[in-house]
Amino acid sequence: MSKNFFKILRAGINTTFQDHGRDNLYHIGIPFSGAMDKRNYLLANKLVGNKTELPVIEFAYQGPLLEFSGERINIAITGDVNFTIKKNNNDINGACYQTFEINNGDKIDILSTNKSVYGYLAVSAQFDLKYQWSSCSTNTKAYIGANEGRKLDNDQKINIIKINKNSNIKKLNYVNTRIENIRVIKGTNFNYFSEQGKKNFFEKEFIISKLSDRMGMRLEGSKIENVVNTNIKSEGLIKGVIQVPADGNPIIMLSDHGTIGGYPKIGVVISADYDKLVQLTPGTKIKFQECELSNAESLFKLYELETQNLISQI
Repeated sequence: MSKNFFKILRAGINTTFQDHGRDNLYHIGIPFSGAMDKRNYLLANKLVGNKTELPVIEFAYQGPLLEFSGERINIAITGDVNFTIKKNNNDINGACYQTFEINNGDKIDILSTNKSVYGYLAVSAQFDLKYQWSSCSTNTKAYIGANEGRKLDNDQKINIIKINKNSNIKKLNYVNTRIENIRVIKGTNFNYFSEQGKKNFFEKEFIISKLSDRMGMRLEGSKIENVVNTNIKSEGLIKGVIQVPADGNPIIMLSDHGTIGGYPKIGVVISADYDKLVQLTPGTKIKFQECELSNAESLFKLYELETQNLISQI
């Protein structure tokens, strides 16, 4: 057993290991998975001097309380997160996008995300995890990935190996911004819906339901009327596609989505807006805005460039 490890004193809500995800497995029913907010995942690894594709701990709403045993490491937390570091019974208020030194006996208490959903914890080392299809990403619906495909649990130990000796304290000046207008490309079944249904989709507000998780985001609002068929022959799905079941309430497929589905697809969220979309909490009001494919491609290239520029500042 590794002499360096975290003991989980409180697991938090939906705390899992995530990395870059799994490529090219849709044909056997395995979704991409991976970190929900790719930018914050990459920044967390870069801050602690890791390769950007290494696994991190992803948490939602409330994160874990961890007690560290072993030799000194650095940690970084990204997102919009409230956390403290307990050293010798003294609480130090944490700050996101900044590295902190953690020593034997210290505790990291990730209290909550702030008006957002997901946060990320990276360490200047590697978690001792089993890979499955070249990824550690955990899909709890299918029991795939690290930790036997399950959420982290109380009293569990997380072994830490290959500590890197990069002791420099790093900080990035970055503030997460919120998004209300979600840009979408028309879906393959766009013409299944009535003119009023299409108008509702692009002009009315929708509220994010509490029935949302890593698999999908359910919305409530003006019904989107289907005038052709509320069910279709099951087809392949992609991350960000928006299905409309018979009740007329849209569902946005997220990182752990099923790979096929039989509900008509009215649109697809553009990749440049995905990271910000997944950080929106239940009860948030959103609107959809039409985007042409060529513009979506340009916006994605710009978002990727912005992310790489942030990485280069660390």
